[in-house]
Amino acid sequence: MKQYLNLLSKIMNEGVRKDDRTGTGTLSLFGEQIRFNLQEGFPLLTTKKVYMRGITHELLWFLKGDTNIKYLVDRNVRIWNEWPYEGYKASDEYQGESLDEFVEKIKESSDFADKWGDLGPVYGKQWIRWTGKNGEEINQIKNVIEEIKTNPTSRRLLVSGWNVADIQELISGKTSAPPLCHTVFQFYVLNNKLSCQLYQRSADYFLGVPFNIASYSLLTHMIAQECGLEVGDFVHTFGDVHLYLNHLDQAITQLEREPRSLPQLKLNPEIKSVFDFTFDDIEVVNYDPHPAIKAPIAV
Repeated sequence: MKQYLNLLSKIMNEGVRKDDRTGTGTLSLFGEQIRFNLQEGFPLLTTKKVYMRGITHELLWFLKGDTNIKYLVDRNVRIWNEWPYEGYKASDEYQGESLDEFVEKIKESSDFADKWGDLGPVYGKQWIRWTGKNGEEINQIKNVIEEIKTNPTSRRLLVSGWNVADIQELISGKTSAPPLCHTVFQFYVLNNKLSCQLYQRSADYFLGVPFNIASYSLLTHMIAQECGLEVGDFVHTFGDVHLYLNHLDQAITQLEREPRSLPQLKLNPEIKSVFDFTFDDIEVVNYDPHPAIKAPIAV
């Protein structure tokens, strides 16, 4: 994972101070790229422990077309909780509950979760339930897999998260989540290997990007298995890639650590569709990271 650390160091040394939506402030670069050969191991950071259980559940949640955090909360995955909580705090129904109390209400009450746990038209909606011209739902993941199987040389193997109509809803503040950071990803087949490139318009490099690398690498493995292909590269292309100013000490700690050998990903070979995978069908083995490094999330 030297690629990740090299860009982290570059952001620290060359990043420009920039204000941001959260008011935290960042060191920012534009138009960077890192690449991982998935044949060399599963690209899960070893210079700090990364929450693979949360990554796996989140990806399965996306593939269900779900946008309500209750699925994650019920599995003790809390990575999306702050956004709907902030929406709840701004409402007339807020009675001073802490984030933990809010999450407990989501867990205990389906009615409360239905009202306050939905993030709006985020990834699950765009990937699986994109709204077509006549109001029909379009499953972009299903469609791109079919195209990989039948026309692997196509240059149209794309999935878009940037639904302009829905983005306006997110920007307007009618929903709790920000406009999608992962705007589009494209697949590429060569020599019986499936590669994936993600364009990410905005990237929290310390907290978010390690998740993103692992998530899209996992998705590439899953789709490759369904399509009878080997894995190639995961290419991560960034718009605004940034390090929050309250993550600088953590980044220094991480850069002082020596990377260890990459783990391996094991998928249940009996699963023939990405939509049939369960958590128990996905395993990362020989993962030996340095300890986790905690850092606050900017909302």
